[in-house]
Amino acid sequence: MPLSIRDYDFHLPPELIAQHPLTARTGSRLLAVAGDTFDDLEFSMLPDRIAPGSLMVFNDTRVIKARLLGEKDSGGKVEVLIERILSECEAHAHVRASKAPKSGSRMLLENELQAEMLGRDGEFFHLRFACEGGLLAALDRVGRVPLPPYITHSADESDISRYQTVFARTPGAVAAPTAGLHFDDQAMKALAGRGINTAFLTLHVGAGTFQPVRVDNLDEHRMHSEWYSIPETTRAAIQETRRHGGAVVAVGTTSVRALESAASGPGELRSGSGDTRLFITPGYRFQIVDRLITNFHVPRSTLLVLVSAFAGGERIRRAYAHAIASGYRFFSYGDAMLLDRAPD
Repeated sequence: MPLSIRDYDFHLPPELIAQHPLTARTGSRLLAVAGDTFDDLEFSMLPDRIAPGSLMVFNDTRVIKARLLGEKDSGGKVEVLIERILSECEAHAHVRASKAPKSGSRMLLENELQAEMLGRDGEFFHLRFACEGGLLAALDRVGRVPLPPYITHSADESDISRYQTVFARTPGAVAAPTAGLHFDDQAMKALAGRGINTAFLTLHVGAGTFQPVRVDNLDEHRMHSEWYSIPETTRAAIQETRRHGGAVVAVGTTSVRALESAASGPGELRSGSGDTRLFITPGYRFQIVDRLITNFHVPRSTLLVLVSAFAGGERIRRAYAHAIASGYRFFSYGDAMLLDRAPD
């Protein structure tokens, strides 16, 4: 039977959508799911649930100020969301306007940044910016934090720091790897103190992560492309962890997608960079990841499909029902889950 996106729908009371981060990053709750058991924990208790000798793999991408408001040269209002920086002053972007800008047209964004529409590349607009010093510097100066559509307030000063992990290093994401938002410096020290190792990779999360699945049959869904990089140090750390019988714990679905995209066989990983369109659905055989730390995901999303493939669809349905009944906070600024991989 074809897999249907309707199987990944659920009702979520709006009041459970977290609109702001908690005061402390580690102040969130953690639902530990192991077999048929659900344990309601504080996130600060996570190190006690990870065995010494395990390797936790984090995504160190850095969210850029990718949202820009302005006007077309015709006078119409326009909103630009950078999807991917292509070169010093060019990018692919989503553009919202009453009428799509034509090739050769110009926009003035945030009252100072000029952009020219060069053409279309699939769903994206190819834009060239007048930006001395490079587009990244210009965005950092005039851009806005691109909060997800289910967060109803405009980005403020707290979002600039809190919609960013404490280990963010490599700029390029337009959405945060939200499972990593729960960790602060003290949490990282607690992991090390328990003998839990850490490693990093980069996957630049695109705006496509918020796009709904528009087809019923999941086999017909075309996954958005995202750039990732696996350092040689991370590849070596995974091999060493495997050699000693330790578990690989992915922090976030973005880490899962990068690791599984770079897999060359069970427990085998290639270092290097590339683009991935990997869509993980039930029946996928995981090659690298043993355990997963993740937030609660949007209904009918590719991320909910991924975690269902990882932990088992029925288990995830029951876990989500438990989380809703228990008042967990959902989505980017919400609470977290710790999942074991379902048996193959």
